Amino acid sequence: MVTKQLNGSDDADLLRADSLAREIFSDVANKWALLIIETVGDRTRRFTELRDDIEGISHKMLTQNLRMLERNGLLDRTAHPTVPPRVDYTLTEAGHGLRATVDGMCDWTHRFLGHIENSRRRFDAPVNG
Repeated sequence: MVTKQLNGSDDADLLRADSLAREIFSDVANKWALLIIETVGDRTRRFTELRDDIEGISHKMLTQNLRMLERNGLLDRTAHPTVPPRVDYTLTEAGHGLRATVDGMCDWTHRFLGHIENSRRRFDAPVNG
């Protein structure tokens, strides 16, 4: 990640930022984390809503990803002292920033969908000869 020659007193800060960036990218670069961020969106969502709206995610996987997103400051979790328990999730400012990036990636996918599909067909086609 660090692209310039390091020198001076800011070296440690640059290396720490680089290490943190790699760690966060590793955490959020999975299909569940991105789907959770997109599903929460601009609203406050309950755990059960997220589980019902994200097709294929297990209770365990949703819990693990919500905890990771909360740990990284992308989600706020609010537990309400009710019976049965109610927990709400909302994106933080940082979470909204990441969501804008995810939206950009989705826009890119839609823009180049035909190109990507054609490239895959050509690549996967058997070679004659």
